[in-house]
Amino acid sequence: MTVEVISVGTELLLGNIVNTNACFLAQRCALLGLSMYNQTVVGDNPKRLGEAVREALLRADLVILTGGLGPTEDDLTKETCAQVLELPLVEDSHTRQRIEEYFKNSIFKEIPDNNWKQAMIPEGAMVLDNDNGTAPGLILEKDHRRLILLPGPPEEMIPLFQGQVEPYLQKLRPELIASRMVKICGKGESQVEKELLDLIDGQTNPTIATYAKTGEVHVRVTACAPNQEVADRLIRPVVKEIKKRFGICVYSTKEEETLEMTVVRLLKKHELTVATAESCTGGLVAGRIVNVPGASDVFREGFVTYSNKAKRKHLDVSKSTIKKYGAVSKETAREMAVGGVFATDSDICVAITGLAGPDGGTEEKPVGLVYMACCMGDHVMTEKYQFKGNRDKIREQSVVRALDLVRRMILEQRGK
Repeated sequence: MTVEVISVGTELLLGNIVNTNACFLAQRCALLGLSMYNQTVVGDNPKRLGEAVREALLRADLVILTGGLGPTEDDLTKETCAQVLELPLVEDSHTRQRIEEYFKNSIFKEIPDNNWKQAMIPEGAMVLDNDNGTAPGLILEKDHRRLILLPGPPEEMIPLFQGQVEPYLQKLRPELIASRMVKICGKGESQVEKELLDLIDGQTNPTIATYAKTGEVHVRVTACAPNQEVADRLIRPVVKEIKKRFGICVYSTKEEETLEMTVVRLLKKHELTVATAESCTGGLVAGRIVNVPGASDVFREGFVTYSNKAKRKHLDVSKSTIKKYGAVSKETAREMAVGGVFATDSDICVAITGLAGPDGGTEEKPVGLVYMACCMGDHVMTEKYQFKGNRDKIREQSVVRALDLVRRMILEQRGK
């Protein structure tokens, strides 16, 4: 089954709003096994919107539209789709009542007259109740043509899609689509693909796809099956083989688990505490860790020692070390990590020092050179990287590698 997405709103064309809805819908539809070959963005113009809907219906079995369901005059998605399908608009008493209740329970007691247009729906439409706004979602079916209309605000669209549209779409497909993600750190996408080429070339069901992330590669294994049990049976051996090939580089097989979540989980499991000592990353590693719920159980303290004086003062880095090897060096990173453990009485400290640029590089130490170290007890692991890209990219890659360094230190010293 093919699906097409039409995102409605002049603000999208002007770049005032990032089109996150299309990204979300593309990902969810792929998980449901729907094929998407086209996406369209159209402004708040009924003529152009009508043309886009007609063209999409010629190409796809199902068209999903987001935006243009509000109360203002330029919100014309519903009216335009009704016109395309030649359906009259009728008042839906259920939706009218929900609008009344919405305003009754809000700080705005008086209902603007233009809000009542949201109670007018194409005749025969399936109404999707919106618990986060006044615009209901709608499913229109006529002559084997299907349109799904969803509100534009993501906080309204996403729960509507997940709660009501996904079950509807699943019923349209006789088979279930299931997938599992294998998350890999420490290898590039081309390297991962090369090591999986025999599996990719021979794939039928399940299928394998790689996705490059900053400092990571995610491998999605997707199976089509009559039920979840069969899908799991198809997916399990492929995931096992991928984990076998990449070993310690695999940090998670859970869709929702990030690298920092894995780190916090391992710290909790082994009853360890961690501190950070950062220079070029300016606290970004600490920020990633404390973004994880429950990080307060394991995170002790974070230092941003940007200057040489700060490295000496807070982390007891030797003045002679900095003079001999420089602030950006393996030796300085090592002393930062060891000093961080003693300064905070933590079990682990990860340290980063580098040249994020764009200035400050030399032939001997170019921009992108980053040293990091992780200290745990008497063990210290050090790493040297030469990252490419702009300042933000270098810092982002450094954060990922630092988190992974903590993960690998725990696994090496304590196991899984």
